[in-house]
Amino acid sequence: MTPTTTDQQAGRLTVSTWSATALSAIGLAVRAAPGAVIAYVALAVVGAVAPVATAWLLKLVMDGLVAGAALSSLLGLAGGLAVAGVVTAVEPQVTQYVRAESERRLGLLSLDRLYSAVNRFVGLGRFEDPTFHDRLRLAQQTSRTAPFDVLSGVIGGSQGSIMIVGFLGSLAAVNTAMAMVALAAAVPAVVMEVVLVRLRTTMMWRISPTARREFFYAKLLGDLRAAKEVRLFGIGTFLRLRMLDERRAANLAERRVDRRELLSQGGLVLLSAAVAGGGLVWAVGAARSGRLSIGDVAMFVAAIAGVQNGLGRLIGDFGISHRGVLLFEHHLAVVRSGPELPIRAEPTPAPPLRHGIEVRDVWFRYTPDHPWVLRGVNLFIPCGRALAVVGRNGAGKSTLVKLLCRFYDPSRGAVLWDGVDLRDMTPEALRTRIGAVFQDFMEYDLTASENIGLGDLTALGEPARLEQAARTAGVHETLTGLPHGYETLLSRTFPVKPGQSAGNSTDQAADAQKIAPYVGVSLSTGQWQRVALARALVRDRRDLLILDEPSSGLDAEAEYEVHAALREHAAGSARVLISHRMGAIRTADHIVVLVDGRVAEQGDHDLLIAEDGEYARLFNLQADGYGDASAKALDPSLPEQ
Repeated sequence: MTPTTTDQQAGRLTVSTWSATALSAIGLAVRAAPGAVIAYVALAVVGAVAPVATAWLLKLVMDGLVAGAALSSLLGLAGGLAVAGVVTAVEPQVTQYVRAESERRLGLLSLDRLYSAVNRFVGLGRFEDPTFHDRLRLAQQTSRTAPFDVLSGVIGGSQGSIMIVGFLGSLAAVNTAMAMVALAAAVPAVVMEVVLVRLRTTMMWRISPTARREFFYAKLLGDLRAAKEVRLFGIGTFLRLRMLDERRAANLAERRVDRRELLSQGGLVLLSAAVAGGGLVWAVGAARSGRLSIGDVAMFVAAIAGVQNGLGRLIGDFGISHRGVLLFEHHLAVVRSGPELPIRAEPTPAPPLRHGIEVRDVWFRYTPDHPWVLRGVNLFIPCGRALAVVGRNGAGKSTLVKLLCRFYDPSRGAVLWDGVDLRDMTPEALRTRIGAVFQDFMEYDLTASENIGLGDLTALGEPARLEQAARTAGVHETLTGLPHGYETLLSRTFPVKPGQSAGNSTDQAADAQKIAPYVGVSLSTGQWQRVALARALVRDRRDLLILDEPSSGLDAEAEYEVHAALREHAAGSARVLISHRMGAIRTADHIVVLVDGRVAEQGDHDLLIAEDGEYARLFNLQADGYGDASAKALDPSLPEQ
């Protein structure tokens, strides 16, 4: 059973859910580091037994001294006491090492499980859900600590329980009533610890959006890409104050819980001190009257301290494990999330495209609360032809791209691949047949070769393929001119590590330069766009090539060259071109005009110009902006006017 978000916010779980989550965390720990976990358990038992043994040995030594026991007997007891002391002293250090090693291995496996699950999300819906981002943030922050907290809490609680049982038995041997008082004093502490854990866990969930906003402002203040506007517009102080406001709000919530914890824990400490003080007064009086021996008094003092220490561990570790369970639930919620798009049990293979892709009466909105983005769209993308999609911002062009890649499914209607609904195929199989350049393309802080090779990982070991894609995108000369050619880091964020490969030169000077630390290179927006285009083109011979504003950062002549190369490269593939640059789409085989999510016009360039509708208005409006050389600027292939 998976708890609701409300349950998690309130820190309330049923016993069965709590137990199941704790077992999942412990099972994960055993898989991650079985030997370390066994050692951890063994050390916990030793750490619990040693203090009890020390108390009994001390009692026997003191009583033996008073009674005049034989030297050999006393030496034996003293030797045992010394061994117990050494074990008590060494055990925490060894335990700390084993804990750290267990946490490292567990954290690695936990992070792997978390991001493997995130990687299984085939669509974009969850990544655009703020509640999911809050949950993912908590899972990210606690993936290493939360499962280990559960394990540590259970083991530590067991250790505390062993100590309590051992010392309570010892205390009961001296005075049964005092043992019962010491045990009863722990009840309020247990109840209060549960309440405090719930408060703190609820607080962490509630301030998660605040913490994310704080991180957002902090990232802007330190981000290279934001640095220009931050300084030009003088908004650094504004962002810093926003960041501090979010931090203050989070601090206020944390302070409220801390104050309540201070008052509660302070009261519990006073209660423990009163029990210990009262017991000590009784023990001294009993020893004076002869009812207790000197060894009994030493045992009594050690037992009171041991019971309180054991109770403190038990309560503290219960709190740690309870908090770990509540936080680990966020990890499990992400890990156990299935694909957000339905996957057929027996999917249809994604065959090579022979005929074309049909968008049939497609309606789409992102949630039932949002307006319709696409409204009854019908269009056809023939194999071997180019379809251009034109429209104002918000007309639905990029949403159409998301549906073609099956990042979302239509709310109504269907997208058909040679007559087969995309929902009948696996997204992975479909996407192996698609190449794309997105409007919001990525700039990876990696080398130039890696930035291109990410389009098809099999190309990373084939420099010729990378270079061919770069040539087609018109960026090969730029990359070969970098300090280390294709092995140059395209980022100034990270220093290049000594020893990293940085080119193919064989002379000694080049070899020395290859292993020297250096700062990477920043590309211009247009150069980055060409690299992104090369990343799409390295996926050679795909059935569908999607180009969403692939040349917005290029000048008109460069834009023409790129599109000419694309027409030659993608011959035989279906192409979808989205651009606000009208000259870039005029040579498309078919042009579709979207207005408010509907197909308002369609045809080739000449037909749409002749109809003098929305397309003609947009084309002429943009052409006027180029002055006397409008047509030539939009398309350098045209003759001079």
